[in-house]
Amino acid sequence: MSRPLAALLLLLCTMFWGFAFVAQKSAAGSIGPLSFAGVRYLIGGLLVLPLAINEWRRRKVELSRSQWLLVGVLCFAFFMGSWLQQAGLATTTATNGGFLTGLYVFFVPLIGYFAFRVRPHPIVYVGVPLALVGIYFLNGGGLSSFNSGDWLIVGSAVFWAMHVLTLGHLAKETGLPIFVSAVSFLVAGAVALAIALPVEAPTIAQISDVWLQLAYAAVLSTAVGFTLQAVGQQYVPPANAAIILSAESLFAALGGAVVLGDRLPVVGYAGAALLFFAIVMVEAVPALLERRRLPEVRATN
Repeated sequence: MSRPLAALLLLLCTMFWGFAFVAQKSAAGSIGPLSFAGVRYLIGGLLVLPLAINEWRRRKVELSRSQWLLVGVLCFAFFMGSWLQQAGLATTTATNGGFLTGLYVFFVPLIGYFAFRVRPHPIVYVGVPLALVGIYFLNGGGLSSFNSGDWLIVGSAVFWAMHVLTLGHLAKETGLPIFVSAVSFLVAGAVALAIALPVEAPTIAQISDVWLQLAYAAVLSTAVGFTLQAVGQQYVPPANAAIILSAESLFAALGGAVVLGDRLPVVGYAGAALLFFAIVMVEAVPALLERRRLPEVRATN
C-alpha cells in the first residue's frame, strides 16, 4: 500500500471516531461507561473476528512471547483509553472530548522515543506544536472551563498514545494488524463488562435505550475505524500517524455542532485551519523532500 493511501485510510477512520463522540456523549447519561465500552467492543470484536482468523491462517505467523506481551500492553492501553474517555464524556462536551483526546499527538513522539527509541522525522517537531495550538484554539483558547471530565479525557490521551505506538509496532512486526486489533477489542470488551456487571449493574433496558449509539460505536467506530487504523499504521510512522489521527477533533466538532448543538467560538475556526495545515504538512513535506533527494542520489551514482 502506498503511503498516501495509508494516510487516507487513517483520515477516514478519524471521521468515524470523531462522529462517535456524539454517540458516546448522548449515551453517557443512560448507561455506565464500562457497560457502554464492554458491549461496544465485544460486538466490534465479533464483527472483525472472521477477518482476523482469515488473516492469521493466511499469514501463518506465530507470535513470540515478547510480541504477546506487547499485545497485552495494547489491550491494557485500549481498555484504559476507552474507559477514561467514556467516563469523561459524562461531564464534558463531545467537542471538548474530541479536542482533548487529540493531545496524544504530543504524547506519541515522547513515549515513542523513551519506549522504542524511535526518532520522528524532523517535520514532526513543527507539526506537533501546530496541532497542539490548533487543538487549544478549537477548545476556545482557554483552560478555565476544565472540569473533572476534561481531565479524565486528558488522561485517556496518554493511553491512546500508547495504543497508537504499540499497534503500529505490532502491525509492522507481525503483519497481523486485523488480528491484534480484534484481540484488543475482545479483551477490552470482556474486561469492561466483567467490571461493569457488579459495579454498574447494566440492564437490558439501558442497553436498549442506547442501541443506536452502540450500533454506531461498535460497527463504524470500532470494527471499521480501528481496523482502518491498524492497516494504515503499517505504512505511516507513529508520530506522523498521530497528527493525522488528531483530525478526529474536527469531526467531533462537526458532529457536536450538527447533532448536539455545540458551537465553535470564532477562534475555533483558526484552530481547525492550523490542525488541518499540520496534517497536510507532516505528510507532504517528507514526500517532497524525498522526491528532490532521489534525482541527487541517482546523479551521484
